[in-house]
Amino acid sequence: MLYELVNFSDQIGPLNVFRYLTFRTGGAIFTALLFVMLFGPGMIDLLRVKQGKGQPIREDGPKSHFSKKGTPTMGGLMILAGISVSTLLWANWSNMYVWIVLGVMLAYGALGFYDDYLKVTKQTTSGFSGKMRLLLELAVAAVASYCVMLLGKEGFSDALTLPFFKNVLVPLGLFFIVLGTLVIAGAGNAVNLTDGLDGLAIVPVMIAAATFGLIAYVTGNIKFAQYLQIHHVAGAGELAVICGALIGAGLGFLWFNAPPAMIFMGDTGSLALGGALGAIAVATKHEIVLAIVGGLFVLETMSVIIQVASFKLTGKRVFRMAPLHHHFEQKGWQESTVVVRFWIISVILALVGLATLKLR
Repeated sequence: MLYELVNFSDQIGPLNVFRYLTFRTGGAIFTALLFVMLFGPGMIDLLRVKQGKGQPIREDGPKSHFSKKGTPTMGGLMILAGISVSTLLWANWSNMYVWIVLGVMLAYGALGFYDDYLKVTKQTTSGFSGKMRLLLELAVAAVASYCVMLLGKEGFSDALTLPFFKNVLVPLGLFFIVLGTLVIAGAGNAVNLTDGLDGLAIVPVMIAAATFGLIAYVTGNIKFAQYLQIHHVAGAGELAVICGALIGAGLGFLWFNAPPAMIFMGDTGSLALGGALGAIAVATKHEIVLAIVGGLFVLETMSVIIQVASFKLTGKRVFRMAPLHHHFEQKGWQESTVVVRFWIISVILALVGLATLKLR
């Protein structure tokens, strides 16, 4: 919306500042943060009244979690609202990548909201059919991946880029839609599995968003792309605004989610934020880099897969409890210790991911 003010920069010179992506990204961070901080308390009070008993706690979970009983969930609503308002205010509406990522985020947010709603109203840790939810997630991701493929230039739009290699492209054809679908849906569910402790998921999500904000910026800028010898994606730079909005909204949410949490993100937020990161990775042609930057989410997901497979095949469990963060809790680590150490891992992985921009 504010981007349109550049049309009047010939008459009013200072309005030219809205042309700069860095300025609008900074504005998106501040706007989303301010929005969540202002409206967060009221939303928490409303959700507490509406939900009554709050988010159900797993009976087989760590005993320390029973003290959190009654904490409201669906805090993702304040995050998604902050991101949406901020993005619509600062982003260029004519950029289709913006609408694709927002569409994925809000669609996944709606699926997560329905799941949270069933859990709260029925007071059960099981939401609606897992198969049906996954099917809908895949459908949304497939449409988004197809749209991304249509926006790219011929010979590049359906190809996979490889980190550490400057000129290597793997042509996938229509299989690119399958890859994009798996990346988006996988990212959404990976963040969802990670969201199990106060502040655990939101900080790694912000770290990944900051990393991909930079990747989107340099990928969308032809001069920086040529200098770094990475593939240029015209228009992808505008996604830095969404990444900025995600960081701002995430910081605002963390204020209320810091231990002891006043509200939980719920599937409403975790599924949506993961899906948004996946869509940004697909749009910027850095799908593999997302697996590096979001390596913590990958580890959490793999722990669940390994645990389930091992139990079904051998009747034995590899971990004391899955996902991985619960394993360390069961080993005697304090919740705050697990959270901070996982944050450190996320920072390290983000730095490794950024290194792929130059090491080619």
